[in-house]
Amino acid sequence: MTQETLEELSREYRDTIPADLREHRSFSAYLDQLYDEPTIARNAHQRVADMFDYYGTEYDEDAGVVEYKLASEDPLNDGENTFYGRIVHESIHEFVNKVKSGARGLGPQKRIKLLLGPVGSGKSDFDRQVRRYYEDYTRSNEGRMYTFRWTNLCDVIPDQDPADDTVRSPMNQDPIVLLPQEQRDRVIEDINEELDAPYTIRNEQALDPASEFYMDRLLAHYDDDLQQVLENHVEIVRLVADENMRQAIETFEPKDKKNQDETELTGDVNYSKIAVYGESDPRAFDYSGAFCNANRGIFSGEELLKLQREFLYDFLHATQEQTIKPKNNPRIDIDQVIVGRTNMPEYKDKKGDEKMEAFNDRTKRIDFPYVLQYEEEARIYEKMLNNADLPDIIVEPHTLEMAGLFGVLTRIEEPDTGNVTLVQKAKAYNGEIDEAEDIDVKKLRDEAAEKAEIGEGMEGVSPRFIGDEIAEAIMDSMHRSRDFLSPLTTFNHLEANIENHGSIPEDRFETYHRYLELVREEYKERAIEDVRHALAYDVDEIQRQGEKYMDHVMAYIDDDTVEDEITGREQEPDEQFLRSVEEKLDLPEDRKDDFRQEVSNWVSRRAREGDTFNPQDNDRLRRALERKLWEDKKHNINFSALVSSGEMDDDERNQWIDALIEQGYSEEGAREVLEFAGAEVAKSEMEE
Repeated sequence: MTQETLEELSREYRDTIPADLREHRSFSAYLDQLYDEPTIARNAHQRVADMFDYYGTEYDEDAGVVEYKLASEDPLNDGENTFYGRIVHESIHEFVNKVKSGARGLGPQKRIKLLLGPVGSGKSDFDRQVRRYYEDYTRSNEGRMYTFRWTNLCDVIPDQDPADDTVRSPMNQDPIVLLPQEQRDRVIEDINEELDAPYTIRNEQALDPASEFYMDRLLAHYDDDLQQVLENHVEIVRLVADENMRQAIETFEPKDKKNQDETELTGDVNYSKIAVYGESDPRAFDYSGAFCNANRGIFSGEELLKLQREFLYDFLHATQEQTIKPKNNPRIDIDQVIVGRTNMPEYKDKKGDEKMEAFNDRTKRIDFPYVLQYEEEARIYEKMLNNADLPDIIVEPHTLEMAGLFGVLTRIEEPDTGNVTLVQKAKAYNGEIDEAEDIDVKKLRDEAAEKAEIGEGMEGVSPRFIGDEIAEAIMDSMHRSRDFLSPLTTFNHLEANIENHGSIPEDRFETYHRYLELVREEYKERAIEDVRHALAYDVDEIQRQGEKYMDHVMAYIDDDTVEDEITGREQEPDEQFLRSVEEKLDLPEDRKDDFRQEVSNWVSRRAREGDTFNPQDNDRLRRALERKLWEDKKHNINFSALVSSGEMDDDERNQWIDALIEQGYSEEGAREVLEFAGAEVAKSEMEE
C-alpha cells in the first residue's frame, strides 16, 4: 500500500484551486480582460448553457436528442451519477434547450424551469448534478466570472462602521454594472463584435441598493470623477459558485406552511446594523435571502408547489421582471436560472387552481418521467450496487433486467391494439423490435401520450422501491448462505412487499401482482433459453445447419436447384426444412420471403467485405438455428431428471453447469436455473 503524504495531498488540493482566486485586480485590468474575453460578462443563463456543452455532447440521431455527458457519463465522478434511459435524456435535452433559449433572450430566461415527475424519477438528482457541475465550471478558465468589493470606505464616508471598511458586493454582481448605463452599453457593443457565441452579452442591471449608496457617496466626494472612484475604492475578485457557502447557488426548501416568511427569499433587515446606520439606511439590509444568494447562478426550489400561494407571488417578479422587492427596501435586480421541482400530487392540485394562473404562466414545465427501457432501468440498479459496499455475491443473469421489466410494466400505458401485448410493448420500447411482430413504436408512444393523464412514465413503481427490494433480497440470500442473487428470490421479495409500500395505491395491488406474473413468464422463457443453449449448443452443428439453410435460401431466391447432401442429385429447395428454421422465430408464411431476402443481403454484404459466413454473427438466424437444434435434441433429454441430481449422471450435469457458468451464472445459480427450467419444460412436455 502506498501511503499519501501531507505534502502530496496539499499540492493536489492546491491544483484544484483557480490561480487567481485569492488575487484582486483593478477595474481597468478587468476592462482590458473583458475586451479580450467577452464571455466573462455572460449572464447566468448563458453561463449555464455553455456549461452543458463544455463537458461534452453526443447526438443520438435515432432519437433526435443531444445527450450531455455531464449526465450520460458524469466525467467528474467517474460515472457514479450517470442517468439512463432515452426518455430521461429527452427531458434533459428539453431542459437545456430552455436554458439555451433563455441565453438568447427568447423568453425562458423569465420563466421558472419546473421539473415535474413522480417520486424517484431522478429530477432531484439531475438538479443536484447541475449545481455540482456549475461549481466546477466556474472554477475553470472557461467558466470564469468576477465580482467586486468596495475598499477604503471609511476614508470618505464619515459614519461608515470600521468593520465595513471593505464590503463585498452583496449580490456578487458583475463589475460591469459599476459603469453607468450609457457607457456600459458602448463597452457591451464593442465586446459583442468580438464575441464568438450564439448569444450577445446584455446587462441592464442597476447596482444593488447598498452599492448604489456607496457609489453615490464616493462620486460626490470625487466630484463625479468615476475613474477616481473605481481606482481608489474598487477591487475586482474572482467569483466561484459554492452551494455550501451560499454563493451563486442556493437551494430553497419549504418550511412549515404556517410559518413561511418572504424574507427567506428576499432578505431582511440586519438588526445588528440598525443601531449603527438607522433602519432606513440601505447598509442595514441583510442580503441573505435565497434569491440574493443565488445571484449569478442557480436558484433551486425543492418541492416548490408546496409553498403557500401568497408565498409564490415573489416568484412572479423574480421571473418576469427579474427583480425582487424586499420589505422596506428598494427593488433589487437579479440574474439567475430559477429551477423548481415538484411531485405529481402538488402539481395536480395547483394546476386546477384559477388563482395560480399567473404563476403557472411563468413556468416552463419539463416532465421528468420514469425510465421506460427496462435494460436502462436495470443499469440504475447496477449503479446502485456498484456504489454500495456489495457483499461477495453474484447477481445472476436476468435478475436486474427482469426487475426493470416489472418497473416498466407498471409505468407504460396498456396498448390499445389487441395484437400487441404489454410485454411486447415494453420490449419494443427497449429496442427489441422483431420484424415478424410488425410493431409501430411511434404509434404506441402517440397512443400512450393521448391516453395518459399527464404523460407516459409519470406514474408507476419507483426505482427506489425496486432497489430496496433488491437490497433486501441480497441480504436475505446472505442470511441463507446463498452467494448469489437470482430473479426468483427477487420476485419473491417484490411480491411480498407490493402491498406494504406507501407509494403504491391500493387500487393498483391486483394489477401489479398480475404484471409480476407476466415478468415471471418472461423470465421462464429466458431461463429455458439459457438451459437450451447449455444442453443443446453445438457450434459445428449450427454452422452446418446454417450453411444448409443459406444454400436452400439462395436457390429459392434465384429459382434454382440445390445439390442433395446424400444422393448428390439436383433438387428443389427444401421448403419444409426452411420453414422448420423460420418458424422458430414465429415468422408467418407471408413474411418468409422478406426474411430470406434479408439474410441473403446480409451474406452478400459480408462476402463483399471479405468476411466468411458465420451464423453466429446474425442474431435472428442464430436464435432460429439454436431453437431448431433444441427441438431436434430435446426428446432425448430427461427433463424430470434435471430437478433431482440423484437421477442423472454427475459428469453430464457438471458439463451443463459449466456451460451455464460460461453464460455468467454462478455454480449454485446454474444449478437453480437448471432445475427451474427443467421442471418447466417437463411440465410443458407432459401437457403436450
